[in-house]
Amino acid sequence: MKQQYKHLFPYKWNLSDGYPSEGIKPNGCKVFGTFICGGGSSMGYKLAGFEHLGGVEIDPKVADIYKTNHKPKHLFVQDLREFNKRDDLPKELYNLDLLDGSPPCSSFSMAGNRDKDWGKKKQFREGQAFQRLDDLVYTYIETIEKLKPKVALLENVKGLIQGNAKSYAKEMKKRFEDAGYRVQVFLLNAASMGVPQKRERVFFIGLRNDFDLPKLVLSFNEKPIVFGEIDNGLEQREKISGVLLKYLKYVTDSGILQTFKKSLGGRLGAVGFSYRVSNNLTPYTVIANGHNICYTDNTHYITKKELIKIGSYPLDYNFKTLQPKYLIGMSVPPVMTAQISNQIYKQWLSKV
Repeated sequence: MKQQYKHLFPYKWNLSDGYPSEGIKPNGCKVFGTFICGGGSSMGYKLAGFEHLGGVEIDPKVADIYKTNHKPKHLFVQDLREFNKRDDLPKELYNLDLLDGSPPCSSFSMAGNRDKDWGKKKQFREGQAFQRLDDLVYTYIETIEKLKPKVALLENVKGLIQGNAKSYAKEMKKRFEDAGYRVQVFLLNAASMGVPQKRERVFFIGLRNDFDLPKLVLSFNEKPIVFGEIDNGLEQREKISGVLLKYLKYVTDSGILQTFKKSLGGRLGAVGFSYRVSNNLTPYTVIANGHNICYTDNTHYITKKELIKIGSYPLDYNFKTLQPKYLIGMSVPPVMTAQISNQIYKQWLSKV
C-alpha cells in the first residue's frame, strides 16, 4: 500500500485538538498580534508551539469572535494608532519574542484602486470607521519601536512590492532599520507550505540588531494539495445562476475573472472574483468580499467546509454571524504562519 504523505502541519484540524500541532513541542516563546482579525496568524503561532498573548483589533464584532475562539490573555479593541499612545500596557508585551502584524491589504491589492486611494480617508469594512489604510504599515512599525520585540513580522499582499507601491516597501524597510532591526523581505506561496490555496504573500521579517545571527532562510516544498482532496462530494451546494453563470465560461485557469468588468459597466467590485479549479488543481486565494466559485464538472459556490479547509482554519471554528469567507479571506492561513514561525524559532529564537 502506498504510504500517505504527511504534512508537518495538517490543514484539517480542530480547535478541540488543542495546541501545539501533533509532533510539535511548546517552545516557551511569547507572541502578540496586531490587526488580529479572526486569528489566522494567532492559531498558526500556537500550532507551532508559541504562547500567543492576544492582540489589537479595531472591529468590535471581529474582536468578539476572536475572544470566543481564542480566549486571549490581552485583547485591545481599538485603532492601533490609539494603542500606540497607551502608557498602561502589561510589562510582558515589551521585549516580546515576536510581534506580528498584517495591516489591511486593500490599499495595495492589485485588484483595488491602489494609488487612487492612497492618502484618503474612507469608510472601509475594517473597523467600520473613516480612516486611512495605506499608512497603517508605518503605524505598525511604530508599534515595533514601542514594544521592541526580538523579532517583528509584517505580512501583506504581493502588490506591496509591485508598481508604485514599491515606494511604500522601500520606506518600510528604512523604518524597520531606523527602529533597530535587520529586515529581510520574502515572497511566499501558501501552496508550498501544506495549505490547499495558492496564496502569495509578502513578509517583512526583522531581527533586532543586538542579536548576531545568520540570515533567515525560508524554503518550503510541501506536496501541493489539490481540490479533489478537499471535495468529498457530500455537502449541500448552492447552485450558480444568472449573469454570474453566463460569464463563467470566460474564466481561465490563470486566475482572476476580468470579464465581469465589461459585463457590469466597469464595476468589477460589484461581483468580485472567480476562478476555474478542477480536482487536480490547488485552489486560488479565498476572496473575502467576492464570489468564491468552484468551476468543475459540478460548478458551485465553494461551501463553508470547503472554504474552511482551503483556508486551513479549524473545522470547529465559531464564526458567529460573519460569513466564513470574510474572516478566512482576511486572514493569513494558520498553517502558513505555523510554517514560517516554526523556522523563525528554529533558526533564531531558539538561539537567543
